[in-house]
Amino acid sequence: MNWEQWKTGLWQWRGVWITAPTVTLIVILLRWAGLLQALEWSAYDQFLRLRPAAETDSRIAIVGITEDDYRQLEQVILPDQIYADLIRKLNAQDPLVIGLDIYRDQPVNPGHQELVEVFETTPNLIGIEKVIGDRARETVGPPPVLAEKGQIASNDVIRDADNKVRRGLIGVFRGENGEEFFPSFAFYLAASYLQSQDIGINLLESEDPNSNWWEYALGETVIPRFRAHDGGYIRAEDGSYQVLLNYRGGANLFEMVSLMDVLDNNIPDDWATDRIILIGAVGESSNDFFFTPYSSGLLSLPELMAGVEVHANLTSQLLSAVLNDRPFIRTLPEAVEWLWIFFWAGVGSTVAWTMRHSGSTQNQLVKQIGGLAFAGICLWGSAYIGLVYSWWIPVIPSFVALILSTGSITAYIARTAGDIRKTFGRYLTDEVVSTLLENPEGLKMGGERRKITIFTSDLRGFTALSERLSPEEVVKILNFYLGYMADTITTYQGTIDEFMGDGILVLFGAPVPREDDSRRAIACAIAMQQAMKTVNVQMREWGLPDLEMGIGINTGEVVVGNIGSEKRTKYGIVGSQVNLTYRIESYTTGGQILVAENTLKEAGPDIKINGEKEVMPKGVKEPITIYDIGGIGGEYNLFLEKEEEVFLPLKEPLFLRYTVLDGKHISKDTLPGQLLQLSEKGAYITLKGGEQENGKSPTVTEDNPPPEKPEPLKNIKLVFVNLGDTPELQEDLYAKVLEKESQEDGGFYIQFTSKPPRINEKLQQLYDNLKQ
Repeated sequence: MNWEQWKTGLWQWRGVWITAPTVTLIVILLRWAGLLQALEWSAYDQFLRLRPAAETDSRIAIVGITEDDYRQLEQVILPDQIYADLIRKLNAQDPLVIGLDIYRDQPVNPGHQELVEVFETTPNLIGIEKVIGDRARETVGPPPVLAEKGQIASNDVIRDADNKVRRGLIGVFRGENGEEFFPSFAFYLAASYLQSQDIGINLLESEDPNSNWWEYALGETVIPRFRAHDGGYIRAEDGSYQVLLNYRGGANLFEMVSLMDVLDNNIPDDWATDRIILIGAVGESSNDFFFTPYSSGLLSLPELMAGVEVHANLTSQLLSAVLNDRPFIRTLPEAVEWLWIFFWAGVGSTVAWTMRHSGSTQNQLVKQIGGLAFAGICLWGSAYIGLVYSWWIPVIPSFVALILSTGSITAYIARTAGDIRKTFGRYLTDEVVSTLLENPEGLKMGGERRKITIFTSDLRGFTALSERLSPEEVVKILNFYLGYMADTITTYQGTIDEFMGDGILVLFGAPVPREDDSRRAIACAIAMQQAMKTVNVQMREWGLPDLEMGIGINTGEVVVGNIGSEKRTKYGIVGSQVNLTYRIESYTTGGQILVAENTLKEAGPDIKINGEKEVMPKGVKEPITIYDIGGIGGEYNLFLEKEEEVFLPLKEPLFLRYTVLDGKHISKDTLPGQLLQLSEKGAYITLKGGEQENGKSPTVTEDNPPPEKPEPLKNIKLVFVNLGDTPELQEDLYAKVLEKESQEDGGFYIQFTSKPPRINEKLQQLYDNLKQ
């Protein structure tokens, strides 16, 4: 591929190359500013709620202190005696570890000393301390006895700006330089459980070469440390050792019994055996509840989760990662997330750019919305599937990039369309407008030499018809007729260069060249002739005569481009081949299609030819052969109905006078003749015995020979002398001389191109009588 091809390709796809990186940069800046964080959190929460819930983790159970427990004990603050009895009963069932999620830094009598003894004699008991926050107002000390034994952990919970818990603590770094690692409640519980299975804690250097952090591992399972920009977070506080919480599901997912169930021995004797038992308040008055991603659905009220359940979820997450290979929530590197945003910006701009000339504006909009909807489903679907497999792939920034890129391209196309209309008017198809935009030189003045197929059509006798109608009726007929023809031309991808009254100039091969231009032009011509049936049905409903159209087609080199001035420009063609096309069309009769030989050669096979003729148009040095087209096979399979004209002899000849037309000029010579035969659309005229002004036929002698008959394909104007005395029967008719072989009397055949209504009615009546 050479440089010019690269240049053309870059220009043709300029909308994508410019829009995708620009939108990506804008979205990254929006994201960096934190404007998309809340939406991304909401999307993440929704995906978690839609994700199938994990099975209940039987290794963990909860003793929940309920409001009913408070009522039965008739105490709002439970004394130490209750907790001492509870722990003794649970420990008697040999649990692997007991986690007391109740603050006990101060004695609550009665029973404090008894609880201290329980603390001293229960090595598998872990208490809590709140260590994060202001020391005077937010921290809570540990039970002193458990603190001395090192059986204390942090029960701090990390809440995001929307007050939801999406992250969990593995440990807190304390000391002046953060050198002391203080484990979290869940981490201590999980580590104690795993220690019973000979799985210990390992300290590993971070795999990130730019980080001085160390990472903890349980056995060989590394706990991925949360970073400030992981997932949907922007500049989050990533102090201490945090991890993204991979909840098993919503609230009440773990097996739970009440405090009184244990105290009253209403649980099985082995209920706590070899399990992690958490003790915590689940009653409303405890205020130990948190919002989580499962707290609110689209149609449901918020559902809070008890703090002890949050710790149970993180404990289960650590155990499942080590023992069941359940993955942690993983995130993409920031650079990969940027590429993901860029990819969807590219998808959006590509969808809009490739559909910019998909027919009408409405059709274009429908296709763009459809393409955008499909791309959006793919984006959201991939993000959801990613989370099912524990990958947090940010969806909101990518979706914003998809919407912005599509909107940007659409806005660009709308603005450019306005510029194109100023330059080209209303004569180009949507595809032509788009193609001109593809070419960097498309809007400049000037042209290029190119071989194209030129197509012109004209209504036979319409000028004479329009003289008898009001201007409003003429415009109504033209708009109706041209509307049908324009639709057909567009279907066959022709470019309407100009409407000239009832004539149409169409280009095949400009500005978009195609290999089958000549073939499509012929197919288009046949389809237009077939469409005339529908047009004439309406003409009859309006009480008007049928319209007949002739079509000429030629292929040759012309200059095509923007012609005019900076204020008014026309996309058109110039050259002798244009004039030749008009000459070819002038030889047609109503319903006929004539094509030049070079057009026929390029049209390919399956062209039906009714006949051929050699003509010598003006401006051409050598005679040319033109062909009468009857149909086209192959992929189009279009054929014209051939109606054989039946000429019937009149009982009495009709005397007439005729004048030969030379283009738009009328000859000064008026010649006599007789109409001897009549058909549906034509007649046979002889030059002998034309009536003179005295009503008698002239005598043909050597000194007074009959006039020469007009050449085939010439147009004539004629008027009847003896058809009737009323003015309506003495109006002008127009006809074309046919090539049909004449009889011995030297006459000629004609096909009428325009007949006044009264004369048409009279001739039709004569012909109907002849048929009888």
